[in-house]
Amino acid sequence: MAEEPRSIRAVYDDAEQRRAILENFPSNSSTFQDSLLAALQLYEQCLSIADRISLFSPNESLEDITSADLQFLSLHFRVAELCMKINGQNRKETLHAAQRHYEQYLKLLDSYDILEKSDASLLEQYRESPDTFTTAQSRDPATKRDIKIKRFKEEKSLRQKLEYLRKNPSVLHNDDDAYRELQLTDIAYCTHQTFASLESIGQELHILSLAPPGPPPDYAQQRPDDSRDRNRQSDGYSERLDAPHLSAGMKGPLLDSKGKPLRPFTLLGSKRQDFRDGVFRPDHNLPTMSIDEYLEEERKRGGIIEGGGEQSGIKPQIDEDDYELADRETMKAREWDEYVEANPKGSGNTINRG
Repeated sequence: MAEEPRSIRAVYDDAEQRRAILENFPSNSSTFQDSLLAALQLYEQCLSIADRISLFSPNESLEDITSADLQFLSLHFRVAELCMKINGQNRKETLHAAQRHYEQYLKLLDSYDILEKSDASLLEQYRESPDTFTTAQSRDPATKRDIKIKRFKEEKSLRQKLEYLRKNPSVLHNDDDAYRELQLTDIAYCTHQTFASLESIGQELHILSLAPPGPPPDYAQQRPDDSRDRNRQSDGYSERLDAPHLSAGMKGPLLDSKGKPLRPFTLLGSKRQDFRDGVFRPDHNLPTMSIDEYLEEERKRGGIIEGGGEQSGIKPQIDEDDYELADRETMKAREWDEYVEANPKGSGNTINRG
């Protein structure tokens, strides 16, 4: 007996459970990515079922949608939200896919007149210029900051309201109006996140457009085997411009009077090492001699005083038996004392006196 197709509500509940599991794993883990793809497939299956049964019709209004079916208005948002978390090499295609689902989500809400006046204005701005869209359309930094703060406070208020309603299920018990309010609040919160994500996608796509192209595939591995290449390898063929056979037979100077090369040449021997040493050298001055060599040089130049003498600064001891030398030293000391008494300290500095 063939298995009966599952209802959109059953598939949606499985998708929501898969999405809740993602919060328990880091985004770069393989388990997260596997659960992410599984949840994404379930949400896409819900979209397929909704399209097959014509769940939403352009001839209906918001009042025609039952409270239980309001949650399915966010299917495109859920798919776009999960697409943004995919880790893959082709990031640009992933962003474009998320962008299309965000647009479908806003288009569906607009067809039911669910968007607030401010959100409807943002949707018009996005349609006019999706590549440069921003939630704060102003050149004044102060005004742009105020708009950002206002939208942040609105989103925070919606999040707090959702948390309260979900943590207090008794409020929703047997109250269709309260349950409907919960679904509409969740839609308003998703709408806030949608415009922020569209702005982020535009900025990221702009950055990716400025990135340099990736390296081309290895041509040597992709091109077919050519017999001419084998012949070139066997006869010593080389693509080097300074190959020996090019300069064979050339004579004369390598450079002209202005230093311009006249023919190919190769640096050999010590010159190559000299050039290499000149490039790969430390950026600070290294010592050229040891401490012992420096002291020896100073000794040769007379910079180091050895032994006694007047230059050593050591006063020779006076022989007490040499009375003439003692008298000269005494007279010299007396004259110095008289000079100091006649010229007290500071007596010559008369410029700064009051």
